[in-house]
Amino acid sequence: MKIRVILPIISTLLACLYWIAPEVTYSAERITVTDTCKRVVEVPLNPQRIICLSPGTLRLIVYLGAADRVVGVEDFEKTRPTGRPYILAHPELTKLPTIGPGGPGSINREPDLEAVLKVRPDVVFISYMEPTTADAFQKKVGIPVVVLTHGRFASFDELMYDSLRVAGKILKAENRASQVISYIENTRKELLAAAAGGSETEKPSVYVGGVGYKGVQGIESTDASYTPLEWLGAKNLAKTISPTGHLFIDGEKLLEWNPGIIFIDGGGLRLLKQDIEKKPEFYKGLKAFRDKKVYVLFPFNYYVTNISTAIADAFAVAKILYPDRFRGIEIKKKADEIFTFFYGKPLYEQMEQEFGVLGRVAEFAG
Repeated sequence: MKIRVILPIISTLLACLYWIAPEVTYSAERITVTDTCKRVVEVPLNPQRIICLSPGTLRLIVYLGAADRVVGVEDFEKTRPTGRPYILAHPELTKLPTIGPGGPGSINREPDLEAVLKVRPDVVFISYMEPTTADAFQKKVGIPVVVLTHGRFASFDELMYDSLRVAGKILKAENRASQVISYIENTRKELLAAAAGGSETEKPSVYVGGVGYKGVQGIESTDASYTPLEWLGAKNLAKTISPTGHLFIDGEKLLEWNPGIIFIDGGGLRLLKQDIEKKPEFYKGLKAFRDKKVYVLFPFNYYVTNISTAIADAFAVAKILYPDRFRGIEIKKKADEIFTFFYGKPLYEQMEQEFGVLGRVAEFAG
């Protein structure tokens, strides 16, 4: 049996994340901020022309209600918008000038200087960039560069809150940043409280497969910190291997666990169907597949974590694992409530068009 554990932290890129809350000192027309890499940067107060580079950065700015200030986007945001509600909510962003290729391959690399300068931003927000690289980039373009973060890849990470706070200060969106943080935390507490009770032995052991990690993955891709399961205190079988982080589990281990309930990330559903065609007997050996207790969730790990989608998934998982406690929750209505808070409009129908009904039983030929 081989189990490959993907380290949850890219040390050279994320070492700068563990810091004290950002400090901000106001001046008449500019403010001095300490970004998530402890870099002290002087920026214009309330800039009206901004750009966002690298994974998750644009999403954070949309959360803060500042999409209308973005003057250019990465090509990755234009060509691969599937499953990202912040783009579904603001399709106009895909019509803006291109400021570079983007994508995971752009992490900690010098951006396209010519493309950045062409759109004349007042501030550049960028994620997962080392301090020395950010300093060099800022010196070349002569524009303030503020490093943000979504935290650990492929998972909800509270380090994102620091990014919201510092960007909120710069954009004069402090109240909105506080609202987003409170909404997330209150929802997490609500779910945990509603799912609490009963003994651990009464809780079903579950597995989630197809978790996106630097692209779409098959059933062997899972996460010990999978947000919907974490927020419900569910018995995630991946935790028996590692307390946190992304993992690849081989078929032998999955058969050994033989979970009664399996959740599938909708982004990996196509790969799963292809695998079933190749190995039908393997899947017949899994109880969840025999009993038709394989459920499809919306993918939320795409260009790092889409928090709004993860929350919607958590409510879908809650209704499946604890139907009596969440009987009054209507998933479509709840999902649109979540999307409306984050983006100002309901998006469930658009997500359903791409990935099917949230929480549905997966159907496979044969």
